[in-house]
Amino acid sequence: MTKLATVLAFDLGASSGRALIGELLLDKASGQRLLKVTEIHRFPNQPVSVHGHLHWDILRLLQELKFAIRKAFQEGYAPQTLGIDTWGVDFGLLDENGELLGNPYHYRDSQTDGIVEELLERFGKDRLYEQGGLQFMPFNTINQLYAMKKAASPKLAAARTLLLTPDLLAYFLTGVKVCEFTMATTTQLYKPKEQQWNLELMDELGIPNRLFLDPIHPGTKIGQLTAEVCAELDVPAITAVAVGTHDTESAVAAVPADGESGFAYLVCGTWSLIGTELAGPNVSREAQDLDFSNEGGAQGTYQLLKNIMGLWILQECKREWEEQGNDWSFAEIVTQAEAAEPFRSFIHPDDPMFFAPSGMIGRIQAYCEQTSQKVPQSIGEITRCILESLALRYRQALAQMEVLTKQQFDGLHMVGGGIQNRLLCRLTANAIARPVWTGPVEASAIGNMLMQLVALGECGNLQEARKLVAASFMVEEFAPEQQNEWDHAFEAYERVARVK
Repeated sequence: MTKLATVLAFDLGASSGRALIGELLLDKASGQRLLKVTEIHRFPNQPVSVHGHLHWDILRLLQELKFAIRKAFQEGYAPQTLGIDTWGVDFGLLDENGELLGNPYHYRDSQTDGIVEELLERFGKDRLYEQGGLQFMPFNTINQLYAMKKAASPKLAAARTLLLTPDLLAYFLTGVKVCEFTMATTTQLYKPKEQQWNLELMDELGIPNRLFLDPIHPGTKIGQLTAEVCAELDVPAITAVAVGTHDTESAVAAVPADGESGFAYLVCGTWSLIGTELAGPNVSREAQDLDFSNEGGAQGTYQLLKNIMGLWILQECKREWEEQGNDWSFAEIVTQAEAAEPFRSFIHPDDPMFFAPSGMIGRIQAYCEQTSQKVPQSIGEITRCILESLALRYRQALAQMEVLTKQQFDGLHMVGGGIQNRLLCRLTANAIARPVWTGPVEASAIGNMLMQLVALGECGNLQEARKLVAASFMVEEFAPEQQNEWDHAFEAYERVARVK
C-alpha cells in the first residue's frame, strides 16, 4: 500500500471526544484507494456546573486537542491537516483583544427556559421558521443569545466576535477567526434561502450583528498552527481545515450512499438525527408543521432532518443505575432488554420532560403512568421501552419526511456510535418495515477526514468521497421481521405520543 495523505480528525460529542488519524492508501495492484482510520486518543467531555449555570470546560478540551496533536507525531504519523467537528449551537465570545469572555454555556443550561415561547409570541412561528428553517429547540443559539441579552450580560456587551465551538477551538490553535457554514445554520440566525445572516432579526432582538463573521464552506483551509502552539508541542505547522464542523453534517458526508438517488439516513448517538440530503432548504409551512430542520451540509447541500432525543435517555438511565450500584455495561443492559416483554410500554422520546439530566428513570415511569400504560420497573423493561420507542419514533419521522419530499425511500442508512447497539438496529428495521444498512461507526470523524481530503485535492467532490467510504468500511444489513406486530405497536405508540 502506498500512502497518499494523512489527516487528523477531532470529533467532539456531548459526552466524549476522540482524535483519529486518517490515512489515504493506494493499492497499486488494484488501483483501489482506501481510507484507514486509527483512534489515537479519547477523552471525556464533562460539563461543569457553577452558580446555577452549566458550562463547557473549553480550555480542558483545548488541552486534549493539543495532547493529541503531539501524540500523533510522537507515534510516527505526520498529518498534513487537521479538522474539528463538534455538536451544534454553542459558542464562545471574544473581546476586542481576542480574549475569551468566560466559559461557554452548555446547551442544556437552564438560562433558555421559556425563551422559545417568548420569541414565538413576539415574532410568530411562521416568520421564525421561514427565515431560520429550524425546529424550535430551547438550545438554539438565538435563544441563548437572547437570554444573555435579557439578563444584561456584561459578556455580551463586551463581545466583538462570536465563534461557534469548533471555530473557537480552531482559533485557539491557529489564531484565525472563521465561521463555518454548517455550524452557522444551527444558530436560527442564518437565513438558508438567502444564504446570509438575519441582520434585521438580530437588530430587533438587540443582538449585535458585529459578532458574526461571513461563513466559509467545508473543505476550506483556515490557516496553520501558530508558532506558539508549534513550539509548545514540538510539531511542525500543519494546516487546519474547516470541515463540516457540525458533527451531524460530517456524519452525513460519510453515509456510503450511491449518489444516484435520494437516501434517508439516521445519525445515531446521544442525539438521533433522521433526514435526507437536498439541493436546497425546504422551509414550507408543511415542513414547519411537521417540525423539521434545514441544516447546511457539505458542498452546498442541505439536510432536511428531525432532531430526536436519542440514546441520551438510555445514557442517563445507565448513569442512575451505576449510582445505585448496578454497574452494567451497555451490552449487558441490551441483553436484559432482549429478554424483556416486547411492546409493554412506550414513551415519546422528544417530550420535553426527557431533555434535562437527572431523574430520567422516574420520568420514564411517570410518563407511562400518566398515559395509563404498564410502568416499567426492571433494567430490561426500561431499556426495552426506550429502544422500541426510539424505533417507532424513527418510523414516524421517516413517514413524515416522505410526505415532505414526495419520495419513497428503499431503506435507512444508520451511521454513528449508536449502531453498535444491534438490538436498536434490528428494532428499527422492524419498525420501518424496510432494510437498515449500518456503518460506518465513526461517521463524524470519517466525514471530517473526507473534507480534509477535499481540501488537499485528494477527493474531487462529495460523491467521490462517499465512494471511498463504501470501499473502505463494511456495511451490515438488518432485514425487517414481524411486520403485523409492529403495525399494532405503532398504533399504540401514536396513542400515547404527546408531541409531533
